[in-house]
Amino acid sequence: MFGFGQLIGILKKNPKKIVFTEGEDARILEASSRLLASNFLHPILVGSEEKIFEAAEECGFNIRGAEIIDPAKYERMDEMVELLCEIRKSKGMTPERAQKILLQANYFGTMLVKMGVADSLLGGATYSTADTVRPALQLIKTKPGNNIVSSCFILVRPSATGENEVLAMADCAINIKPTEDELVEIAWEAAECAKIFGVDPQLAFLSYSTHGSGAGEDVDKMRNAALKTKAKYPDLPIDGELQFDAAVSPRVARTKCPDSPVGGHANTFIFPDINAGNIGYKIAQRMGNFEAYGPILLGLNAPVNDLSRGCNASEVYSMAIITAALA
Repeated sequence: MFGFGQLIGILKKNPKKIVFTEGEDARILEASSRLLASNFLHPILVGSEEKIFEAAEECGFNIRGAEIIDPAKYERMDEMVELLCEIRKSKGMTPERAQKILLQANYFGTMLVKMGVADSLLGGATYSTADTVRPALQLIKTKPGNNIVSSCFILVRPSATGENEVLAMADCAINIKPTEDELVEIAWEAAECAKIFGVDPQLAFLSYSTHGSGAGEDVDKMRNAALKTKAKYPDLPIDGELQFDAAVSPRVARTKCPDSPVGGHANTFIFPDINAGNIGYKIAQRMGNFEAYGPILLGLNAPVNDLSRGCNASEVYSMAIITAALA
């Protein structure tokens, strides 16, 4: 089962570079100092070199060896401006406007990933999810065949057997009211993400109804989404609609859905909307003693992830490893 050791092992075999768009933030600097003491993930800090070193010294963090890139002094800025104009030409992008946009750390950092200077990006310690996702959608774009960006939380809890219990929950952060077809995409991406963390995905499409015990538009949506996902990915163990107790309790499943392929042992949960998803993962985190990692953004051409503005340095370090491993 999942442990950060396996992700670090992946990165040691193929070290990556990750962009931090908020290079002066103390939490970013602390996480970067930890990464620099290793040899599997190299941080790139966006911002003024003078201000970043000043902030690091003030906080007592050793960031010698970090790559610092100041958008105002970047030697490839002309190339970056030209590329942005090409990407956004349908929106009438001009060189003057592109230059101004690229002085913003979130756009500049995303372009470093687009140009291959870095493999992945982690931002959002001081700004909103939208400010991380918007540049990624505009510049990196979704993978071929994907129509949306979605998100997944990985929840980890030590068990009595000594192995970690690992669950995946989606979408808890991005899509407010996904359609049936969007739920199909969310489910596939969540299942693929779960595999990276050592989970053999058993998908439950959650509802207030189990196999027709309740009725309503939202029940129909989850049932239909489960059926569409089964048809598209026949090798994935899937069921829905299921109530949460039927999805996780073998005793309840024997009563409510005895023939379910995942009832009683589901580990990858697909929520009907962001309300349910966000509340659900936070209940597991705060009352179930799970560590929550995410939101992990899914569906993009390169790994870009968003931090909570309330994050600490340990969470930055963990999310950096997760983000780079997705590359």
